[in-house]
Amino acid sequence: MRPATTLELLATPAEVSGVRRALSAYGADVQLCASELVTNVVQHLGEGVPVTVRVWCDDGGRTRLEVTDPDPRALPVLRASVGADEESGRGLALLDALATRWGVAYGPGRGKTVWCELEAGPGGGAVPVASVGGPGRAATAGRDPR
Repeated sequence: MRPATTLELLATPAEVSGVRRALSAYGADVQLCASELVTNVVQHLGEGVPVTVRVWCDDGGRTRLEVTDPDPRALPVLRASVGADEESGRGLALLDALATRWGVAYGPGRGKTVWCELEAGPGGGAVPVASVGGPGRAATAGRDPR
């Protein structure tokens, strides 16, 4: 049985590639979503912000990714469109396209957690691993089709 993967780091551009490497067993979609979320912390909160990245799979093969940072006020915003010449602003659109659902959760004294869930499947999607459970958190923002 494989336990959840938890990474504690200070958000820097160099750490983004380290996160991708550390999550390679989960597949390209999880790696991309994680690197986009950590990059958002660097861009919107600054370098050196403490971040926790956590990934696990549930019994149904769905992979959940969580990125927790200490600032509950800096919320992710899915932009309706991004100009062709703009160098940023596509990260959440990628996450929204890849994830089954995503959102933001708040913990007491823990800032916020941006999370997403990806279905297991062929073609580089999330890799199913043994269930290890995880904290139940309600979506307060993002896309949750329930």
